[in-house]
Amino acid sequence: MAHQKRLPNLLEVTFVLTSFIVIMYVFVAQIGLPIQLALFVSWFVIMLVGLKIGYSYFDMQQGILKGINNGLEAVLVLVTVGALIGTWIAGGVVPSIIYYGLTIINPTIFLFAAFAICTVTSLATGTSFGTAGTAGIAMMGIGHSFGIPMALVAGAVISGAYVGDKLSPLSDTTVMTASLSKVNLIDHIKSMLYVSTPAWIITGILFLLTGFFYVNGNGDLSRAEATMAALQDHFRISWYMLVPAALVILLLALKKPSIPTIAFGALLGSVWAYLFQGMPLLEAVRSSYSGFSIESGVEFIDNLLNRGGIVSMLEVIVLIIFALGVGGLMEQIGILQVICNKMLAWADNAGKVTLSTVLAGFFGNFFGGAAYVSIITASKITEKNYDRLGIDRRVLSRNTEGGGTVTTPMVPWSDGGVYMATVLGVSTLSYLPFLWFNFLAVGITLLYGFTNKFIWYTNAEGAANRPAAKAKLTNEKTS
Repeated sequence: MAHQKRLPNLLEVTFVLTSFIVIMYVFVAQIGLPIQLALFVSWFVIMLVGLKIGYSYFDMQQGILKGINNGLEAVLVLVTVGALIGTWIAGGVVPSIIYYGLTIINPTIFLFAAFAICTVTSLATGTSFGTAGTAGIAMMGIGHSFGIPMALVAGAVISGAYVGDKLSPLSDTTVMTASLSKVNLIDHIKSMLYVSTPAWIITGILFLLTGFFYVNGNGDLSRAEATMAALQDHFRISWYMLVPAALVILLLALKKPSIPTIAFGALLGSVWAYLFQGMPLLEAVRSSYSGFSIESGVEFIDNLLNRGGIVSMLEVIVLIIFALGVGGLMEQIGILQVICNKMLAWADNAGKVTLSTVLAGFFGNFFGGAAYVSIITASKITEKNYDRLGIDRRVLSRNTEGGGTVTTPMVPWSDGGVYMATVLGVSTLSYLPFLWFNFLAVGITLLYGFTNKFIWYTNAEGAANRPAAKAKLTNEKTS
């Protein structure tokens, strides 16, 4: 006989959350199993609680499917982004971006240049992982030749990489956040500019000042020169190699749909590889699926550019599916609702609702181990409060990125933390103090919330929640 369904109590919610911590720590940190398996095992912990409180297997299967369905757009974006990275490397787009970035480097401004180059690369590709695995690797090698601490270089690389991950219309997390928050993609990006612009400027200044302090202005440029020479040896480098990137960004700025636009960019990459890089047509097209492969004889260049393709995204896609399943299960059996109900009574103004969203995002990274989980927890746990307070959902989507996306590389067992540490060769705890853009993005997000700056309201009732409006109403009642 089926039990009557009920919401989980605090003990049961605590059991699920604690189990998350234990599973993530044991799987990732202790026995080295993939985070995908940790998320998969977490399904069974949540289902165990679901059975206890009256949910059937069918109910929970529907929750899993609903959660995955909510993120299918992000999965498709990832597929097209994988194709795009493969063809853009083959077509000389990414090599040209790296090459022109390297031309501005000198030892004194290297840290700022690394930050700026990774910013441009992440905005052009929409992926922090792809940026760290291409331009980021180059920056680590060059920084090593300058004698700069590797943790500091990694901080500059990751800070720049997450500008695009947070802001680019090509980014899967950007698209997913806008989708889950029910906000137009371009409106979401415009909202984030209020946070990202000052955070980027301050971070750039900090890296410039640090460069003047740490780096000898006459440092060795041989690694940068060798990289540029190798790129020129194996690719045609020219301004028109950047045309596909410019066209894709323009189309997205004109509010064209993300998936066909990125797919069109991938097609252009194949065309550029055939027309300008001398690749056979079938090989140029195949690079969209299997990625780019080169045997240049220069190990550094091979490591830098042998990547991309739809195949390269399969592990991340599996991770997303399991993470979305976790979010769907937590929503289906009421875990998110219990947490949401606790926050509803407390978060009664813009500052508190902003803080709750940031905490819910970090909660998703800490317990779910992935940016995709953090986006779900941040948006779904707190969205009702925004509607209740009459706060525009553009603020919700911006705050979700501020608590979710940028905190991902701060958690050692998250997908971002594991990837960055592995690719860049620097432990998470070592580079953590230098994630200046990420910390500033969180800080400015909270500052806006508690000062009511750039907080938009949807109606007069919501506007009455502004501190100034409340003060005016109080004065009117007492006069």
